[in-house]
Amino acid sequence: MAVAAVMLLVLLVYTMVSVAHYVKAPKKVLTQPDLDVELLDINEYSRPGIALNQVNGIVIHYTANPGTTAMQNRNYFNGLKDSHETKASSHFVIGLEGEIVQCIPTSEISYASNDRNADTVSIECCIEDDTGKFNDDTYESLLELTTFLMGKFDLDTEDVIRHYDVTGKNCPKYYVEHQDAWEQFKVDLEDYIEKYGEKVVE
Repeated sequence: MAVAAVMLLVLLVYTMVSVAHYVKAPKKVLTQPDLDVELLDINEYSRPGIALNQVNGIVIHYTANPGTTAMQNRNYFNGLKDSHETKASSHFVIGLEGEIVQCIPTSEISYASNDRNADTVSIECCIEDDTGKFNDDTYESLLELTTFLMGKFDLDTEDVIRHYDVTGKNCPKYYVEHQDAWEQFKVDLEDYIEKYGEKVVE
């Protein structure tokens, strides 16, 4: 009787361990970052209103105008409807204090990444000086926003690219001139996902 009880207990423990081995713990949830949604007016120079049906990548940019804010860059994009100076925009602009301004819905294309406009979401980052290096606040928001978008569109770190990778343009400057920093950014994305999870809650 005692032997049977012990054997039953051993079997029960073995079964529980086996089940625990195959049942993964639920992943932590990534919530949408705080966004200042300031959508551009629909116009042919910065927000054409063309549907973005499939997102296959996220493209990182830098603003190339040191000291400017996210809203100043957003307003520049919106002003192109009047100036007709060029065609340019971005889905998001991250400011020097980490603020994230959304300029275009992710369901529409932006004029940011040339041949990849039709299948990517673009993120512009403000810079403090001519080195093009992102400060800590900008960087933290870039990690948060990029990993959120990766979760939303089921993308991996290899789907996160630089403007340089599309056209050879020196953008984002610091990540083109410092390949090691770009590789570290990819590592930091993985670490962020590991820490905070990859499910998406909007």
